[in-house]
Amino acid sequence: MFREMRRVKQLLSNDEAIEILNKCSSGVLGVHGDDGYPYTVPLSYAYKDDKLFFHCAIEGHKIDSIKKNDKVTFSVIERDNVIQESFETHYRSVIIFGRARILTDDFEKRNALKLLVEKYSPDYKEKGQNAIENGLSRVCIIEVKIEHMTGKAASGIVNNR
Repeated sequence: MFREMRRVKQLLSNDEAIEILNKCSSGVLGVHGDDGYPYTVPLSYAYKDDKLFFHCAIEGHKIDSIKKNDKVTFSVIERDNVIQESFETHYRSVIIFGRARILTDDFEKRNALKLLVEKYSPDYKEKGQNAIENGLSRVCIIEVKIEHMTGKAASGIVNNR
């Protein structure tokens, strides 16, 4: 169903891919946008149990696209170092394919928002809990169930492991 990575020697383990997801603070979501054009948008996210979570406005291009087609892609770049003298880039990245679901249950929404607070504001959990309660009805939470994930590193990084 999903293509195998062509350069398998550069494939990262599943644990390394998860490590990148947990370490990075932003990624790019890709959806099937208007008029057949792909639509991508950078966003903050949290990862847990083979799922990604992010929050957004209740309406907009992203939500409309997900309602029409729940298949999405998400990518994260952990490292992006250009090596001028060798005309290469040392990178580590993750690409995800999955199905997006708009969470409607308040319990699920709270849990996803708690994950985001824990990731981005761990020193402000109480304040984060108050923000969750005050804004719960005005925020949309998307869950992406990961169906396929690959991590990849530049050959220069892989060869130096």
